[in-house]
Formats: sequence, C-alpha cells, structure tokens
Amino acid sequence: QVQLVESGGGLVQAGGSLRLSCAASERTFRGNAMGWFRQTSGKEREFVAGVSWSGGRIYYGDSTKGRFTISRDNAKNTVYLQMNSLEPEDTAIYFCVASSTMAGPLTRAAVDYWGQGTQVRVSS
Repeated sequence: QVQLVESGGGLVQAGGSLRLSCAASERTFRGNAMGWFRQTSGKEREFVAGVSWSGGRIYYGDSTKGRFTISRDNAKNTVYLQMNSLEPEDTAIYFCVASSTMAGPLTRAAVDYWGQGTQVRVSS
C-alpha cells in the first residue's frame, strides 16, 4: 500500500505560488510529525518544514526564507505546503515525510517514511 502520495507540483513563474498536498494512510499519519524535504539535482535532500501531530510545534528550514507555510488536517490524513513568492532556486523534487521522533528541524535520519516526490519547477 502507498503510504504517502504527493500532489500539486508543476510549473510556475517566479513570484507565483503553489500548494502541495500529501495524502497519507492512517497508519502512517496518525500520531506522527509530518513534513517536507526537497532535492535539487546534484544536491542532498534538504529539510523544508515540519509540523507535530497536534500542530503545536512547527519548524522551517532556513531556505524557506519565511515564504512557505506547513499545515495539516488530521481528519483528512493530509499535510500541505503553501509556497509563495517562488524563486527559480526553489525548483526541486519535493518529498512528503512522516516522523515518529521529531525533536526539532528534521534530519534525514529522523524520517520513517518517504513519499515518491512531486516536481516543482520555477521559471525565470
């Protein structure tokens, strides 16, 4: 069974916005922190954002520069990433993740489940 499925990626011009969605199975979603990483060709996966089960703790990577917002809907087993003021440097594959051990900004070692990713491309 697919545990995490991302959607909402695509092509957008610089300055535009996209909202990514991640649909998770109840087993993967319930009780876990959820978040997002991204990866550009030739670089390591980078932490973007994370949110605890209750929503009481939220962390962002420095690369978001205050432009991204993470949220979750526990009734729908879905996590979102609202991306505004997009720049060409935001072009990457964005991965939804689930973590049972989030103590701060997520590291790759703290991720229990990875989605397959959705492509975001920002044109100049």
